[in-house]
Amino acid sequence: MSLGDIAGMIAALAFAFLVFRLGAVIGKAGKILDETRVSLRTTTDNVQPTLTKLTDTVSLTNDQLAKVDGITTNVGAMTTNASALTSLFAATLGSPVVKVAAFTYGVRTALAGGGARSAGGRRRRRG
Repeated sequence: MSLGDIAGMIAALAFAFLVFRLGAVIGKAGKILDETRVSLRTTTDNVQPTLTKLTDTVSLTNDQLAKVDGITTNVGAMTTNASALTSLFAATLGSPVVKVAAFTYGVRTALAGGGARSAGGRRRRRG
């Protein structure tokens, strides 16, 4: 064997070792990709029902908000109606009731003798 044959043999062994190591690295990368694919599939299978339930929940929430909006609109209408009724009551009965109350007070005062008193009827205090 010559020196060139020995160098060729060493180069061939180095190349074979390099191919072997590269194959091992590629094999590990393949396993990592397989595990990643399985993990992604599991995650997708678990997330899809959650997203479906979330969509249902959002739909039900929107329905409830629509009902609350209707209730709020009705309460606003009731408030407006109550305010109008109060104004109508005050305009219709408020003024006559005040006049009747003032008249009855005047009649009671007149009958009780609490009419206009003369200045002489009062006693002066001495200081």
